[in-house]
Amino acid sequence: MKQISVSEVACESKKRITRRERFLAEMEQVMPWPELIEAIEPHYPRGTRGRPPIGLERMLRVYCVQQWFGLSDEGAEDAVTDSLAVQAFVGIDLEQETAPDATTLLQFRHLLEKHGLTKTLFETINRTLLAKGLMMREGTIADATILAAAPSVKNEAKARDPEMHQTKKGNQWYFGMKAHIGVDADSGLVHTVVGTAANVGDVTQTAQVLHGEEKVAYLDAGYTGVEKREELKDLDIDWQVAMKRGKLKALPEDSQLGQLWRKLETVKARIRSKVEHPFHIVKNLFHFRKVRYKGLAKNTAQLYTLFGLANLVIAKRRILALQAQDAS
Repeated sequence: MKQISVSEVACESKKRITRRERFLAEMEQVMPWPELIEAIEPHYPRGTRGRPPIGLERMLRVYCVQQWFGLSDEGAEDAVTDSLAVQAFVGIDLEQETAPDATTLLQFRHLLEKHGLTKTLFETINRTLLAKGLMMREGTIADATILAAAPSVKNEAKARDPEMHQTKKGNQWYFGMKAHIGVDADSGLVHTVVGTAANVGDVTQTAQVLHGEEKVAYLDAGYTGVEKREELKDLDIDWQVAMKRGKLKALPEDSQLGQLWRKLETVKARIRSKVEHPFHIVKNLFHFRKVRYKGLAKNTAQLYTLFGLANLVIAKRRILALQAQDAS
């Protein structure tokens, strides 16, 4: 029988459950741990020589904590050391062992990037959601968001990241990259992720964010003319593209036709609004407003993880309801 540590006694004696504890407890229930571990295990070091590696599940748990709370490698190490809630989630007793250090976390991230495993994790999560009937795959909402990169040239190369570019939105210039996503129109879950430089037009990535089975696609005015593109013109898809703001304002307000068009645009906008939920989770809840690494490859790899975890947050209530139903 495991001896209860001082930290566990202190944790149990608390009267108030923190938001972090509640969040981690919920994610513990909805994460498909066996499937995710199985996807990474063939590539994980077996420790036949030298110091044995830290267990795969523990490293994956620390990696998820790092993404959920927007932590650097050093910040994740500190969180495991400082937070009882994180220690309980990771399954570590600091009285008997040490927290994974920042270098170990860096090596684990490089392992995921080298073998394309963040995309595998994203696809594994989506397969579990699809198997639960939470993703319908009949319609897609496509959109993109800008993620800032460091504009400073005070570095060894005396230059900004060459893979990042600037773009103008409204009257404001932005420097960084774009995250293009395809979202299931029924559930709001992300099924496709593409990372590009910020100056790449949204409409040029339409084919990449479709999964190929949708019958209808909901797009904002930035995708005007999408049905004429060479790679898309032969697809049997009902393109629901928002009317440009200037054209909509030009419609007479007192005419029956103008009122009808405005009602139609309102309906389409309500459907398209589902695409903003994953962006909100990644940028506001996971604190990923600015890219952390250099180059598109590393940051796109992180986007796969972030949007996969965002899908679990979106579907959390439905997953827990299904689990409660199965238990009863």
